[in-house]
Amino acid sequence: MKDIIIAIDGFSSCGKSTMAKDLAKEIGYLYIDSGAMYRAVTLFALEHHLFDGQQIDTDTLKREMENIQISFRLNPQTGRPDTYLNGENVENKIRSMEVASQVSPIAALDFVRTALVAQQQQMGRHKKIVMDGRDIGTVVFPEAELKVFVTASPDIRAERRYKELKEKGIPADYEKILANVKERDFIDQNREVSPLRQAGDALLLDNSHLTIAEQQKWLLEQFQRVTAEHP
Repeated sequence: MKDIIIAIDGFSSCGKSTMAKDLAKEIGYLYIDSGAMYRAVTLFALEHHLFDGQQIDTDTLKREMENIQISFRLNPQTGRPDTYLNGENVENKIRSMEVASQVSPIAALDFVRTALVAQQQQMGRHKKIVMDGRDIGTVVFPEAELKVFVTASPDIRAERRYKELKEKGIPADYEKILANVKERDFIDQNREVSPLRQAGDALLLDNSHLTIAEQQKWLLEQFQRVTAEHP
């Protein structure tokens, strides 16, 4: 069975991270959450006061990019990787609405994407990885053997995000989350650098009405099919 790269792209709050983490754990691959990397840069910008309303101090952020080190470490309690920013566990911080509302403009900056794509490609040099994000199958790993593009209706995605935040004890407002989901969709699809789009050879997965078990079964079947085709 040949080692491959699995690229999972799609809209925000589609459950990409959950499915990618579960698949990686089941097949013994390394999971890399590219979205968490952009959220970590956003958190860095917020904590260093690089936002003035919707304006970003891009000159300072560009200088600081070489000082932003993002890594993933396995959490023994959850069995999943946590995101670290310069050695600090920021897994919970980067899931806040404050970060979510600012991440799209940060992710649209060409120098941020260039720096993080280089880090991501380095992480995948030995294959056996599952990576999810917005441009994994189109920009980061266009040669990935298995590409999946995930979608779901905005209402369903907002409801999922709302429940996730409430379960973590984070204050949440459904209407604000729905507005944020729609705004992020527009920004992600219309940015000049690496816009969100389905790769020509990606499989489409609409998980609006699928259970986690159903989508995991489908993903595993696709993995088995592709690795069987690449002995």
